[in-house]
Amino acid sequence: MDNVILNSYTKISNLNFSRETCNEFESLITMIQEKNKKINIISKKTDEKDTIRERHIIDCAQIIDFVDLNCNTTCDIGSGGGMPGLIVAIVMKKLKSNMTVSLYEKSHNKCVFLREVSKKLNLNTEVIHKDIFSIKNIETGTIMSRAFKPMPVILNLVNQNFKKFKNIIFFMGSSGRKILNDAHREWDLDYEEKQSLTSDHSFVLNIKRIKKKSL
Repeated sequence: MDNVILNSYTKISNLNFSRETCNEFESLITMIQEKNKKINIISKKTDEKDTIRERHIIDCAQIIDFVDLNCNTTCDIGSGGGMPGLIVAIVMKKLKSNMTVSLYEKSHNKCVFLREVSKKLNLNTEVIHKDIFSIKNIETGTIMSRAFKPMPVILNLVNQNFKKFKNIIFFMGSSGRKILNDAHREWDLDYEEKQSLTSDHSFVLNIKRIKKKSL
């Protein structure tokens, strides 16, 4: 990898990703571009390398310090093209190699892609070709959700379908503050947040406890 590309990862330099990890990010970008010619992995409007790197790779990688490393599993619900699940799995090769990243995805074609990437990059993933809403009593560490379903839907899903979990990571966009405020009407939430590295109008939410209010 040349220094120009390596320098493009300076926004996440504080996370101390190795050159090898960044190389694998670049390999993922290439695979996304190739598969995107056949199926809709990401929007065709955002499939230039620089845009994928900024809007998807770096955006997803910034959550790594919220992933609970005391558990041996974490899951990406509605994984789609594998963001953030594949990015987290790439990082975990160096950070915690025995952590399995479960990728829940109901699309057959996207599951094929997730398996292809996992095999090529030797990632410790489990691709689960099922509708997450149909699975009960799930146990995991961190739950990740990005561009899947609205926050109220995810909170209800976790409350009803997960038997045990450590935390939930949400990517909150420009309307995120209103969404969070609205959620407080129905839920008691313990959380922390941090400003997004890729947008001044976005933030990352790390919810550590949820409890539905009695209405």
